[in-house]
Amino acid sequence: MAITSPHRQLAQFEFVALMAMIMALTALSIDLMLPAFDEIRADFGLAADSTQTAGIVTSLFFGLAVAQLAYGPLADRFGRKPVLYGGFAIYAIGAVGSALAPTLTWLFVSRFIWGIGAAGGRVIVLAIVRDRYQGPRMARIMSFMVAVFVLVPILAPGLGALLLTFAPWRGLFWFCVVYVAAIAVWLTRLPESLDPSNRIPLSFAGVAAAARKVMTNRQTVGYTLVLTFLFGVFLSYLASSELIWNDVFGLGDWFPLIFGGLAVIMGGASLFGASIVGRLGVRRLVHVALLAYLTFAALLVLLAIATAGRPGFWPFVVLLAAALAMHALLIPNVNTMAMAPVGEVAGTASALIGSISMGFGALIGSSIDRAFNGTVSPFSVAFLVGALAAIGVVVITERGRLFERDHQRVPKTVPAEPPPA
Repeated sequence: MAITSPHRQLAQFEFVALMAMIMALTALSIDLMLPAFDEIRADFGLAADSTQTAGIVTSLFFGLAVAQLAYGPLADRFGRKPVLYGGFAIYAIGAVGSALAPTLTWLFVSRFIWGIGAAGGRVIVLAIVRDRYQGPRMARIMSFMVAVFVLVPILAPGLGALLLTFAPWRGLFWFCVVYVAAIAVWLTRLPESLDPSNRIPLSFAGVAAAARKVMTNRQTVGYTLVLTFLFGVFLSYLASSELIWNDVFGLGDWFPLIFGGLAVIMGGASLFGASIVGRLGVRRLVHVALLAYLTFAALLVLLAIATAGRPGFWPFVVLLAAALAMHALLIPNVNTMAMAPVGEVAGTASALIGSISMGFGALIGSSIDRAFNGTVSPFSVAFLVGALAAIGVVVITERGRLFERDHQRVPKTVPAEPPPA
């Protein structure tokens, strides 16, 4: 039961758009910067092919991972919106620190703080969605959100390149400060979604009880591990894509267009997932998408082996697009599977799921980044290993029962439909 009257609820379209734009705070923090890596290398005296700039991505994700553990219990105690505003303030502080950074170390520390602020959006958006939706309907809303959210990687690199024609790379960080301020104003239209009866005391016993409920649920733990492997590979793609298109294919000038084109495909896959999840069910859709993901990853490895790690552009980009499309199908639906059984502690659950998947995912991603050798081979192998690990965890979690329709009973305290707009 919402704590505000139904007439104050946002219409679904505005709700999805607002949640997607909050989630986009993280994506904007990364994708807007990618075209500036060459300038950043030059500014800090790095070699033209240095991979140290990958730390701009991974340091932010480490901040995301660490901070989520705090946001969850706070959001379950004080409500979603007050804690989210606190995250916005930290986000702005990190962005300002990055814009003023005199050294690469300072930049990495500021990006870590930036990630701490961005973690609020990642945790609390999932909690708000879980407050309002359940099961396939939640998966459908999450897929719509991803489809809107994917506009950021489509537009951000091009926007970043455009801004770089008028301002130095530090101007990109100031742009993010303006963006988060605009989102903070928009958020004033959203009613608080936490039911007072679900508030959890901010005590060790209360937090521990909520965490125990999350970490002892077989489905939640299993699909959190699946998210971890998926995030690890995807973070490596984000951090390495600029080097791959430039060093392997010699297409650095085309990077924003290629990156945006692949993001369009991911957005289309998310919309497709939203349209079929009601018929297939979340569980079956995840299992089918994982099998397809494994197939495309295996083909990427075979292509890399056949070409000594330097394939033609079109064979590689077609297979990469197919694998990324499966990522776009999987991320919102795997999130839904992990969150489904623990709706009564949605804030804590979202924090633990996000912290584990992003923290260990960032470690996996940074390991893949360091393996870059001027070819696509390490990158392709990482996709395959991630797919195999994810499927292995699903088989164990589901006790070998794959491709079944959803069978999780949803608690009656969660309404099947959101309050009317």
